[in-house]
Amino acid sequence: MAELLRIGYGKEAVSVYRTDGVSSLFAAEVGMTLRGAAFAPSYTEGDNTLVVATDSMKNFIQVTALDYEGASLEGFLELLARRFLDTYSQVERIELTARELPFARRSEQSFQSVGGDHAVAELTLDRDGTLEHRSGRVGIWLVKLTGSSFEGFVRDEYTTLPESRDRPLFIHLDVHWRNRDFAERADGEAIRDSVVQTFAEFDSASIQELVHSMGTRLLDRFGELDEVSLVAENRLWDTAQVSSSDERVRVYTDPRPPYGRIELTLGR
Repeated sequence: MAELLRIGYGKEAVSVYRTDGVSSLFAAEVGMTLRGAAFAPSYTEGDNTLVVATDSMKNFIQVTALDYEGASLEGFLELLARRFLDTYSQVERIELTARELPFARRSEQSFQSVGGDHAVAELTLDRDGTLEHRSGRVGIWLVKLTGSSFEGFVRDEYTTLPESRDRPLFIHLDVHWRNRDFAERADGEAIRDSVVQTFAEFDSASIQELVHSMGTRLLDRFGELDEVSLVAENRLWDTAQVSSSDERVRVYTDPRPPYGRIELTLGR
C-alpha cells in the first residue's frame, strides 16, 4: 500500500503592487505552500473539507498586502505567515517566497520599472513558532576588464582550455544570507554593494577565490549575518575579433552554453 511521505500545495506568482496613492510603492511576486496532515484526505479520498483553495490563498496575500505599510519583503512575509496560521488552524507549516519587482523612483509620485538585480526572501513558520528565513539578491551581473586569471589547473587528455592571466571576467551572481536575528536584519542593498566592491578590487586567481573573498568580507563587515551563500556563473564572452596592432583591443560576442558554475557557503 502506498504511503504519503510528503504533501503540500499552494499558489505561485501572486503579484502585489501596494501603493498609498501618493508616493509609496511596494511591488513583489509571492509564492505560498501549505503543509499539514489535515490535507491528506484531499489526496487519498477526494475530501476537500479542510482544503483552503489556492484562489483564496491569492486573495489572502493581496488583502494582507493592503494592510502592510513596510518596505521589506521579509516583513511582509512574516505578517502574512502569522496571519495565515492564525486564520487556518489546520495548517501545520507555511512556506513563503517573495521576489522584488524592482521600480526606480523618478519623482515623488512616478517610478520606472527596471531590470537587473533584485531582492528575494524565503520564510517558513511552523505551528510551534519555529521561524526559518533566508534573504538574498539575485541577478547581479558584473564585468571587469582586468584582474582575473585562471592557471595551474589539471591538464590531461580532456583539456582544451588555455590558461589565462589577467583576463576580462563576466559573471552572473546570486547571493543569499541568513541573519542571526530575524528582527535585526542586514541591509540587502549594502550587501550587494559590498559584493560589487570586492569584485572590482580583488585580483583573483579563480572565480572560486573571488567568491570566497566576497563571502569572507561580508561576514567581516556585517555582524548581523550568520551564513552567506554565493552562486556564480562564468559568462565570459567569446572572442570574435582581435586587433592586429594591439591584442588588448578586442571584440567579443555572447558565449554559448554550457556555463561554468561556482558555489560557496560560509558560516561563522
